[in-house]
Amino acid sequence: MRKQVGAVALLLALTWCGDANAGVVIYRCTDSFGRLTVQNDVPCPKGSKQRKQVIDTPPPMPAYRAPAATHATPKPIVPAAPADVPAADAATTLLPPPPLFRCHTAENDSYLSEDGVPSPRCIAQDVVGLDGTPGAGATACEVQRDTCERIPDGEACAAWQQRAREAEASLRFGRPEASDKNRAEFDRIQRVLRESTCAQQAP
Repeated sequence: MRKQVGAVALLLALTWCGDANAGVVIYRCTDSFGRLTVQNDVPCPKGSKQRKQVIDTPPPMPAYRAPAATHATPKPIVPAAPADVPAADAATTLLPPPPLFRCHTAENDSYLSEDGVPSPRCIAQDVVGLDGTPGAGATACEVQRDTCERIPDGEACAAWQQRAREAEASLRFGRPEASDKNRAEFDRIQRVLRESTCAQQAP
């Protein structure tokens, strides 16, 4: 059976043309040759088989309304403190440097030490034989201990800075075979200065 107009396409076109406030009357007409036509609000011609159908017009869509804009209060941006500058609140977590001692030898020399009990030293002594001959192949030494006192806390950073200068001199002018050891010692002392309250004091 040949159809003159597609039913679905025609129904959509008719819904656009109908009254927005009333239903649409559709007439399905079949003539004597079996051809089907669909008409809007117009009855079928005489001699045709007619089928009437009322289609309700859908209600109009509500007008579009934009959603109310919400104004969120932006959070303030707090700049981060540079990594090489201690923050004010982080400064309270720094600890004082380890204790240092100033030790004195019998020869009135002094040096810095992290150990308040230095190892004993052997001072060579002149040896005289039984017959009064000097030396005579014998050796002797006198055991001496250096005396040390702890450096006050208020002077500790200055003492560590002095030790850093001494370690730098050993690194620059020391024996080449000891360069690795001197480098490790210099780096260790620099780390003590950076990670203690000495970092807040100018050298």
